[in-house]
Amino acid sequence: MDRWTEMELLVQTAELGSLSRAAEALGLSNPAASRHLVALEERLGARLIQRSTRRLTLTEVGENFYRSCKSVMADLNDAEATASATALNPTGTLRVTASLSFSVHHIAPLLREYTNRYPNVTVHVEAANRYYDLIDNNIDVAIRTREYENDSNITIRRLATTRRILAASPGYLNAFGMPRSVEELEQRPMLLYTYSNNPNDLVFHRGGETRSVKIKGLLESNDGQVLRTAALDGLGIVVQPKYILYDDLVSGRLVSVLDEWNLPQLSINLAFQSRRHMSAKVRTFIDFLVVHFEQMNYDRKWTSFDHPMTERLATAEAETTTQ
Repeated sequence: MDRWTEMELLVQTAELGSLSRAAEALGLSNPAASRHLVALEERLGARLIQRSTRRLTLTEVGENFYRSCKSVMADLNDAEATASATALNPTGTLRVTASLSFSVHHIAPLLREYTNRYPNVTVHVEAANRYYDLIDNNIDVAIRTREYENDSNITIRRLATTRRILAASPGYLNAFGMPRSVEELEQRPMLLYTYSNNPNDLVFHRGGETRSVKIKGLLESNDGQVLRTAALDGLGIVVQPKYILYDDLVSGRLVSVLDEWNLPQLSINLAFQSRRHMSAKVRTFIDFLVVHFEQMNYDRKWTSFDHPMTERLATAEAETTTQ
């Protein structure tokens, strides 16, 4: 910091022709300015300024050093301007990772709007049903359903909460009927996500009641889209987060099963590296997602016990009333 002040002082003195005016421009007292100038000359082992009763002039060494300082300061100002412009206009490649289901339903549909708003950002989506190490894999933002990170350098921000539900196609229910109890699931063909905790053991809650059932998978997969497609085809009853099945429930392609019972909910979180100065591309993407989720009211939709069709009609009626 002292060296930078000394360079600024020399440049201002040379251009203003006065040490006192240079001190005033830099917010220094005259004694402090004199000490800085003396320290600079002593460190360099050369006289930079010729002092007389009338004026100050640069020595030959001082003139050369002045030009070098002027160049260094100009380069730094340019660097700061570039950094500031980048902060306001994000650029570069944004690396995002999420499950395939979340990427398909809630990242890909937003990319056109985001890239239209920030055209200098290239988005790389790593769709994977596994948790990548953010630092080792140079990931900027991860969307996952665990609420903690082993690395204290990772920040967690909640995006939404979702119920886990059971659903089946109308064709399946017409053929085999709606289960009347959670225990009946033990005899039904189930479509199970293998990466969930204890996929064959379901713990249901309703009011003060708790029921545990052990189920058997007719189909097991590490990807929710495989299970969703199988459920749409009438293969069995699927167990998945509501955010994956919501549109199918609204359209009637799937019907919720035993919806009065509640399975443990999932928290959908954003994970990103903790930094004092977050890059503009990361900050804008996180803000963009958070605002979109709030506007879509996903937190309520995905945790509600109301049928999605009822919710949609209520929302449409509210919008009509407002208009």
